[in-house]
Amino acid sequence: MTPERSDGPGDPGRDRDGDDTYRDARNRLVDRLSSRARIADRRTLDAIRAVPRHEFVPAPQRDDAYADRPLPIGEGQTISAPHMVAIMAELLAPDPGDRVLEIGTGCGYHAAVTAELVDPGTVYSVEYHEDLAAAARDRLARLGFDVAVRVGDGHAGWPEHAPYDGAYLTCAPADVPPAVVEQVRPGGRIVAPVGRGRQELIVLTRRADGSVERERHGGVRFVPMRGGD
Repeated sequence: MTPERSDGPGDPGRDRDGDDTYRDARNRLVDRLSSRARIADRRTLDAIRAVPRHEFVPAPQRDDAYADRPLPIGEGQTISAPHMVAIMAELLAPDPGDRVLEIGTGCGYHAAVTAELVDPGTVYSVEYHEDLAAAARDRLARLGFDVAVRVGDGHAGWPEHAPYDGAYLTCAPADVPPAVVEQVRPGGRIVAPVGRGRQELIVLTRRADGSVERERHGGVRFVPMRGGD
C-alpha cells in the first residue's frame, strides 16, 4: 500500500494511507481517547487522528494497530499505547514553532504525533538502538514527517540543537537525566516516566534559577532507559 501525501506536515486533515478501513479505525480510536481517556485537547486528538499508527508497527501487528495498548516493535522495545502518547502530548503542550527533544525514538510513532503539533523540522529524537533509529528515520521520511533522528545515549540529550522548549522520554530512567533538564529553556517542560520497578509519570518545569518544579501524574509502565554507564 502506497501512502498518500495530499498536504504537508502540520495539516491534521490529511490522510497518509488512503485506506478507509484504517481511517475509520483511527477515528474510532480518537473517539475512545476523548470519552474514556478524557483527552480534551483538540490539537492532540487531531494529531492522533492524522498519524497512521499501522505504518509504525510490524506487519503481523497491523490488525491491532488501533487497539489502545502497547505493541512490540523489536529490540525488546514497544510502541506506547495511544492513550499514553496522547496524555504525554497533552502534558507537554507544545506550541507551533516550539523545538522539542525526544529521548527514545523507537518506531517513530510518538515523534510523528509530536511533529503534528509543532512546525516541520523542530522535533529532534535520540534512539539508543541503531537498527530502530535507521528504520524510524526512513519511515518518518517516507510518511512525510520532518523529524531529525540520531543514534546515541539519551542521557546526554542532543546539545547541538538546545535550548529546547520542551522534552519527553519514551523510556524510564531512574530519574530524568540532568543533561536533558539543562537543555530545556527556563519555563520549558519535560515529561517522563521515572523509576526502577515502580514507575510514575512526572512533569518537570524549569524555573529561571535553574531549579525545577515537579508534578506527579500517576503510575505507568515503560521499558527501562538504556545507556548512562
